[in-house]
Amino acid sequence: MAATTHTVTNQPPPLVGYDVFAADAALAEGVGRHVPPALLEEVRGELGELGRAAGSAHAQRWGALANEQPPVLRTHDRYGHRVDEVEFHPAWHRLLGHAVSAGLTDAWSRPAGHVRRTAGFLVWTQAEAGHGCPLSMTHAAVPALRADPALAAEWEPLLTSRVYEPGLRPVAEKPGALAGMAMTEKQGGSDVRATTTVAEPLSSDGEYVLTGHKWFCSAPMSDAFLVLARTSGDEGELSCFLLPRVLPDGSRNSFRIQRLKDKLGNRSNASAEVEFDGTTWARRVGEEGRGVATIIEMVAATRLDCVTGSAAVMRQAVAQALHHTAYRQAFGRPLADQPLMRNVLADLALESEAATALALRLAAAYDADSEQERAFLRMAVPAAKYWVTKRCTPVAAEALECLGGNGYVEESGMPRLLRESPLNSVWEGSGNIQALDVLRALRREPAALHAFLTEIGTARGADHRLDAAIKEMLTELADLEGIEARARRLAERMALVLQGSLLVRYAPPEVADAFCASRLSTDHGTTFGTLPPTLGLRAIVERARPVVDG
Repeated sequence: MAATTHTVTNQPPPLVGYDVFAADAALAEGVGRHVPPALLEEVRGELGELGRAAGSAHAQRWGALANEQPPVLRTHDRYGHRVDEVEFHPAWHRLLGHAVSAGLTDAWSRPAGHVRRTAGFLVWTQAEAGHGCPLSMTHAAVPALRADPALAAEWEPLLTSRVYEPGLRPVAEKPGALAGMAMTEKQGGSDVRATTTVAEPLSSDGEYVLTGHKWFCSAPMSDAFLVLARTSGDEGELSCFLLPRVLPDGSRNSFRIQRLKDKLGNRSNASAEVEFDGTTWARRVGEEGRGVATIIEMVAATRLDCVTGSAAVMRQAVAQALHHTAYRQAFGRPLADQPLMRNVLADLALESEAATALALRLAAAYDADSEQERAFLRMAVPAAKYWVTKRCTPVAAEALECLGGNGYVEESGMPRLLRESPLNSVWEGSGNIQALDVLRALRREPAALHAFLTEIGTARGADHRLDAAIKEMLTELADLEGIEARARRLAERMALVLQGSLLVRYAPPEVADAFCASRLSTDHGTTFGTLPPTLGLRAIVERARPVVDG
C-alpha cells in the first residue's frame, strides 16, 4: 500500500450551487427598489432562476470551457470557397442560448425591462463575461434601428426574440437574430470622424455598397452589423448602415474576416478585423449624413452595459474573496475574522455595492423614459462608465490577493476575472472619451446638469461628508478655466457623489457611513483595506458574503 504523505486540509470548498441573485443583497434590494410592486414577484422569480443557473456547476464549467477553447477563424471551406466563419466551442453556444432565452437581449418591450435586464446581465455575466458582447450589442441595436421604422419592423422582433439559433442564413428564415457593431478603424480609434470607409449608392433607395475596413468587429458571427461610412467619398458626412452577413436571396454578403484578435482577456469572444471590398451590400439607417446621431443611441446603451459588466466582474471577484476567507483558517481563526482582512473585504464590498446601485439607477432612468431622466442619463452614463470601469481592475487584483497563491492559479478563476477587468474601460470609448463626454453634456445641455444636480440633491442633509463633496463638485463646475485638463477629476467626483447619494438614501447605515468616510472625505488611504477601523466593518462583510445552501 502506498504511503500517505499528507492530508489536504484548510482548503475552502468551491463557490458553487448557489443563487447568484439572491446571494447579492445589494442587487436584490436594488431590484426591489426600482421594479413596480405589481411586477416584483415575477421579476424576482425570473432572476432567481437565472441566479441559480449562474451559480450552478454546469454554468461554471461552460464558462471555463469557453475561455479555455477560444474561437477559431475559418476563412475557406475544404474546397477553397471563401466562407469567413468563426467556430466556437459548444459551451459558448450554451451560455449564449441560455442568456437569450432569459431575455437578456430584450429590454425595450417589457415593463421595467431595463432594470430586469440589467440585473439579469449582472447575474449571468458572472458565469462568463465574454459572451456578454453579442448580448449587449443586440440589445443596443434596437434604438438605433428605430431611426428607420421599416428596418425596425423587420429586425426588432428578431433581436428581442427568446430564441438563439447560431449559423448564417437569411434572417427571414430564423426565429431570432444577433446584431453587432463595427465602427473603429485602425487610423482613428475612438475618433470616428477619421472613418475612411466609403458607401456608394445603388439604384434602389437606401441601398449601398461599402468599401473599407474595420479594426475591431466583435462577435463576427452575428446576423447583422451597424457600421459607419462616408456617403460622398473622403469629404462626405458619416451615415449609419445595417450590414447583413447573409443577403435576402441566401447568398453570403462580402464580409472578409482578416484575422481574430489575440486579446488580453475576453478570450471566449471573437473580435475580428474585417474588410468590405466594394461589393459589400448594406442598407442606410436614418438620414444620410446623420450617422453619428443615429448610432449614438446604441453607444449609450452599450455604455450602460460596460458599467453593468464591470459591476458583475467586481461582484464575482468580491464574492470569491469573501467565500474563500470565510473558510480559510489562519492564525487560529477564519481569515475573514482577522481585523486587517476584514478591513480589506469590507472595502472591496463597498466598491461592489456602489457599482451595483449605480448600474441599477441608470437602468431605472431608461425605464422611466421622461425628459428629466433622459437628461440625467446624458451626464450620468459617461461619468459612471468612466469611474466604475476604472475601479474594476484594482478590485479584481485585490480580491485575487485575498486568495493568496490559490488566487494566482487558473483553476481559481481569479486570473480570468483579472484579465477581463480592463475591457469595459476600453470598450465604447476609453477614459478620456468618457470624461470629455461629461464636459460636452455640461457645455451643451444645461438640462443634463440640472437633472444630475436634482438627483444628488435628494440626499443633501443626510450626511455632512456628502454635503461637503457636493459643494466641492459645484466649485469645480463653477471654474471652467482649463477644465478639459481636469475632466477626469470632474468625472470621478461626479460619479462618487452620485454613488454616495444613492448609498445614503438606500443602503444600510454602516455601508453609507463607510462609503462617505472613505470615498468622500480624507479619512482613507490609497489602497483597499485602509478604512477607518471604527466603522461597522463586520456588518458590511456579512451583508456581502454569498451563502451556499447546505
